Amino acid sequence: MDNDMLIEKFARVGARAVITPPQRHLWWQRTGALSIDIGQDRRGEFFNLTAAPDRLERVDVTDVRPRERHLLLQVDHRDSTEGRQKFLCGHDERHWFVAAVPEAARASNVRTAMQALKPNAVNDAEARVGLKARDGRRRKNRAFVRQGEWFFIPRPDANIDPRLILRNEPLSRGAGSKPHWVDELVRHGGETVYVSRQHPTGLTGDKYRDWMRRNPDQARRERFQVMRRNPKLLVRGKVRHPDHKTIRLNGWCEVVMNTEPEARAMRHVAFLD
Repeated sequence: MDNDMLIEKFARVGARAVITPPQRHLWWQRTGALSIDIGQDRRGEFFNLTAAPDRLERVDVTDVRPRERHLLLQVDHRDSTEGRQKFLCGHDERHWFVAAVPEAARASNVRTAMQALKPNAVNDAEARVGLKARDGRRRKNRAFVRQGEWFFIPRPDANIDPRLILRNEPLSRGAGSKPHWVDELVRHGGETVYVSRQHPTGLTGDKYRDWMRRNPDQARRERFQVMRRNPKLLVRGKVRHPDHKTIRLNGWCEVVMNTEPEARAMRHVAFLD
């Protein structure tokens, strides 16, 4: 692994890269040969790459786009079960970010990686309005508005029952992430799950009842909240997040998340948002 090369290529997009040994990083036990984090010191934010060179075949930056302040990082593991993984690293509005790119997309550069992070619903919306490729890279266009990992697709034909509208609701991709807050939200469908600190992604009804039977003592202390997994979400009004500029949705929009959860490489990303 050529540390000097990595540092130089990150510098070309205006970023600092710091490469640290594994014993100095708390995520090491979970992420294996590599983890990528966004750190911060007196000089500002930086990319912190924690790597064990003896467990990595190759770490390289395969595409650099200084004007867009993005690059594509490629990692080849010696462990054949890990294979090749790619990470889009760049700057979005106010902060640096890293996103794991789904392996199935076989992204070869920054632009194909950005496209790979778009869910099917976004691709369909772009095709429906005949959006040009360059406009699809903008955060706001005729097909969608984007804030971080969330896409908001206009649904002008939505027929909303006012009694179902929830106000000042969070959008969160899971434990450890800072939520985006929306003025108005409606949930349709999805699967009922029971969420607690020990089970942040939720237990389905059968698994929840089984866990309660097997852990009667702990069940008295565990606080579960009933939530809906993967519902269809429609939102309207302001969407707020401390790392992003507030956006205003004047009409109802469907909410979809980017495709990063589909990437095996996501477990190597320590920084969520």
